[in-house]
Order: sequence, then structure tokens, then C-alpha cells
Amino acid sequence: MKKAVLYGRISRSDESLELQFVQLREMATERGFEIASVYSDLASCSSKTKRAGIEALLRDARRGVFSAVLTSGLDRLGTSVKNIWELVRELDMLGIELISAKEAVDTATPDGRVFVSMLGYIENLHKSLNRERIKSAMRRRKLDGLPIGRIPLQIDRSAVVADRLRGLSLSQTAHRHGISRTTVVRLVREAQGRLPANFAQLALETNQRAECAA
Repeated sequence: MKKAVLYGRISRSDESLELQFVQLREMATERGFEIASVYSDLASCSSKTKRAGIEALLRDARRGVFSAVLTSGLDRLGTSVKNIWELVRELDMLGIELISAKEAVDTATPDGRVFVSMLGYIENLHKSLNRERIKSAMRRRKLDGLPIGRIPLQIDRSAVVADRLRGLSLSQTAHRHGISRTTVVRLVREAQGRLPANFAQLALETNQRAECAA
């Protein structure tokens, strides 16, 4: 009997994972699948947020634990076309069948193969349009005499380093110069390469002792 897994995700508090899995269990029974495992993720609206359920599913997929994935809808798999396409592509490369109830998609069928191809085409088109938008914006800035690329911080770097070394805390130095604490640390580290090592180290140790005492 072919082994399949179920995947569900909710993005709102009024949605129900159990309802998704009831539907998917019925689908697995109808198709004669043995359910090997169930994976799920809770509300995440960002494509960059790590999802433990999807990550676990992919780890098991690479190990050959199952041969099919059942989900209630493709929108459960990801939060963007790119996100969905990357997952569909990896499952396809692993030879794993993907079945989506809402779209009636089964990648093991001829129609499903067409769907995979179309999804890849849409993602490539999206990338191409983004590249063209970026190039167009760069050409526009060049024609307007504006700088292209990252604009350097207009700050007095030596003053930042001096304030930090003379006793201001990271937060105080960052606030005074309108920069982040991370930038303060980076500028001080860069300056350490130009200052006598014993001077820079002594100054920083003095600051740390003062901050700990406070």
C-alpha cells in the first residue's frame, strides 16, 4: 500500500486544522493510501518565517518515508507563488506525488504534470518582471543623476568611535548619531584596526566595567 502524509496549515484563529485533516483522511481512504504521518503549521503570513511542519515533511521526503503528500489547498503549502513553486518542485524532483483537494491537482496525472510546468512558468515570469522593474528603476535613477546602489551613511565615523571609547554605552552612542547599535559595533571594530591595540582594548574594557557597575 502506498504511503502518504497529510499537511495542513491555518493562517487565522478562526480556521480549523482538524477540519482540513478530516477531509484529507477521507481522501487518503478513497485512494487507498496508508497515512504515514501528519504535519501542520500554525498562523504564519510571512514566506520567510520558518515552518517546522514543512521542514519536517521535507526531511522525511528526502529520506523516502512516503510517496505522496495530501493537502486541502495549494495555499496551505506556502504564502507566495515562489514559496509554493519551490516546494512543488522539490517534491516533484524526489518523485513524490502531490494531491491538492481544492484545486483537484494530482501531480501524478497528465493534467497534474501540466500544472507543475505552468507553475514553473509563472514563477520564471515573475522573476523576469522583477528583474526588469529593477533595471528600469536603476536606469531612471541614472538619468536623474541619483546614486545607484546602497547609499552610504552620512555620519562622522571618528566621532562615533570616540564617543563609544570615551564611555558612552552602545545605546547612547547609537541614539546620539541616529544609527543602530550594530553599526556602532562595526565602526568601533573597524577603528580597532587603525588604533594601537592596547589603547582600543583598554578603552573598551573600561567602558564594559563602567556599564556593569551601572
